[in-house]
Amino acid sequence: MDRRITRLSAAISGAIFLSVLFTFLGFTERMAFAQDKPKPVVLRFVADLPPPPHPAGLAMKYFAERLPQVIPGSEARLYYAGSLYTIPEAFEAMRQGNLELTWMQIGKAAPVEPYMMTVVGPGILTTVGAVDSLEKTETYKMLVERLQKRQGVKVFGVGHMSFGMGVGGKKRYAKPDDFTGRKVRSMGPVENASLAAWKASPVVMGFGEVPSALESGVIDGLMTSIGAWIRLREQVPYYTMGGAGAFVGDYYMISASQRWWRRLTPATQKALEQVIAETVQIQKEYNWCVDKMTYDKYGTKDPSKPGIYWMSPEEVGAMTSVAGDAPLRYTKSKTPPEANKWIDNFVKEGRELSKANPPGSSWIEKVDCKKYASVIIIK
Repeated sequence: MDRRITRLSAAISGAIFLSVLFTFLGFTERMAFAQDKPKPVVLRFVADLPPPPHPAGLAMKYFAERLPQVIPGSEARLYYAGSLYTIPEAFEAMRQGNLELTWMQIGKAAPVEPYMMTVVGPGILTTVGAVDSLEKTETYKMLVERLQKRQGVKVFGVGHMSFGMGVGGKKRYAKPDDFTGRKVRSMGPVENASLAAWKASPVVMGFGEVPSALESGVIDGLMTSIGAWIRLREQVPYYTMGGAGAFVGDYYMISASQRWWRRLTPATQKALEQVIAETVQIQKEYNWCVDKMTYDKYGTKDPSKPGIYWMSPEEVGAMTSVAGDAPLRYTKSKTPPEANKWIDNFVKEGRELSKANPPGSSWIEKVDCKKYASVIIIK
């Protein structure tokens, strides 16, 4: 009898042990699954650029739609030009951990971090393929590391600004004399030097201020992209461009606050990086197609007529020869002496990349824009 009781007691103890073991293993498995699963995020995504059909605006919209698909329950609140922060303000907010995500124009952050000017300037990256190779340069890598270590800003990558960066106005700006005495909105401090060399008065302002400044006469024209010009076409019917890097050499850097980023779980970080990488990729395609489709619709061969006029290499040369090395000298005057070697290095790297990536050689130039006909609507 006692032996039967002992055996029964042992069986019960074994069953209890196995039950506890399986429960523990199940709990552990669920915990591991929970840790591997990204957690919902609500973030603000700030930029100083217009909403769609601007290509970066379209890409931000893509990000907002894609985020909850990859991380259910998430939300991206988009803030375009003039709606929340200027770029210097956004940069400061990220440093302090008060803003999650920014798509900043690199040169516009120079007042907060002068080293941003080491990778900007006209006449350096002058082909589509060269621009797309920016992240391969040692200067860019230095800047990314500096921002992470000294500014608390994590950089994910760089989107493209219009390859048709140019000048819009109520009249045509196609030669140096056209700029004399005119007040022209500059996109950043580096462009000020070129405008001054053309005897214009540069006025630095965010895009959100431009429409009222044109209306009131504070500015006569503006440096901008094709995507932004579309929204101002009624105010400034003439737009002149010179190709990649002719007037402006600047880029869209997508970045986050390190303080915010470190609070996210590894699974959440991985999922966000996936969405951001997709967004940068599609922005590059949108950027090319907006340029192409807008020029196809509004291009003109006659500079005396309204529309988009693509300058000849000779006309571009006349502009850049007058500007000379003014942008480079200006950049060096506004950065610490120890940054000069990086400025010179970027000029060297950029010109080598431009030679190694001639016009027509980039994958971007082969994108079939027809696939975006329902997304990119040029009015």
